[in-house]
Amino acid sequence: MLTATLGGVIDRLTQRWVQVTGRAIDLQQDSWLDGPAGDPAGIGYDFFHKLAAALGLELRQPAVAGLLQDFAVLRSSDFDPGIIAKEVVDFYQSTSLYSMDAWSEWTGVFRPFGFLLAFIFSRRLQQLNIPLSPLDTSRGLTSEVLQLVDPRTQNVHLTAWVRQLLKTGHVLYAGTYSACRIPQYSGLCMRVVFPLPNGNAMVIMRPVAHPDGSFSVVSHGQGFGDAGFYFTVHSGGRVRARYLKSLRESIRVYKAERATVRADHTLSLWGVTFLRLHYRLERKENLTALSAVSSPSV
Repeated sequence: MLTATLGGVIDRLTQRWVQVTGRAIDLQQDSWLDGPAGDPAGIGYDFFHKLAAALGLELRQPAVAGLLQDFAVLRSSDFDPGIIAKEVVDFYQSTSLYSMDAWSEWTGVFRPFGFLLAFIFSRRLQQLNIPLSPLDTSRGLTSEVLQLVDPRTQNVHLTAWVRQLLKTGHVLYAGTYSACRIPQYSGLCMRVVFPLPNGNAMVIMRPVAHPDGSFSVVSHGQGFGDAGFYFTVHSGGRVRARYLKSLRESIRVYKAERATVRADHTLSLWGVTFLRLHYRLERKENLTALSAVSSPSV
């Protein structure tokens, strides 16, 4: 009860901060800031099921679905997808075929902040349940790629990636993934939208190709309209958005062992790294093959 009351107060204060310090936007013109908003009760595992019903869309979970339908859409004068390792490209285009393991490393001074975030915010809303220790992910994660499809045109309206901690049942992340064009970058960026009460948190990241075939997305920007973190609040038919320059994120994905890619995920505040996450993403048929090899014949 105390957690819910305190959390509700913080939700309202945060939304008010965005409304007072952010800027008014028109989603018709600023479509790059358009994304699903949550309700005050929280997000949770079934958020996208409810969203599909509300929008008149069909929720589908294809056997093969990726965060991007075509990785090459990111091509620009600043980014050549042709030099990215095919295993990395395959992960982005066939994400549903990959299992996931994750490990977390909190910087010592920020660890209490992680516990506070979980206590007041993440577990109540069932969103952004960042692991507090490696043991939180010790039993593994679920990884589901969902598509919200227009039944008339068969076009994919939204692609969502929902990850859940098996040990606790808490939703790690529930977000939508897409490519978008922003005012301050010539090519397309990766956009991840996490629904929150009466709005969302949005991370827009520039693609970066590395000579070794690895791929990064970085949210480092200089101001509104650039790559970075945005909070939006939807209220009374109006939307306001706040750019948060001090919070930055980078993810580097690279080829690892057979049928496996790995990713290093870093978050920093005011230039100081406070959290590192490491992921192992392995094609499920590779796991099946390894299991068959290791099982004795009968």
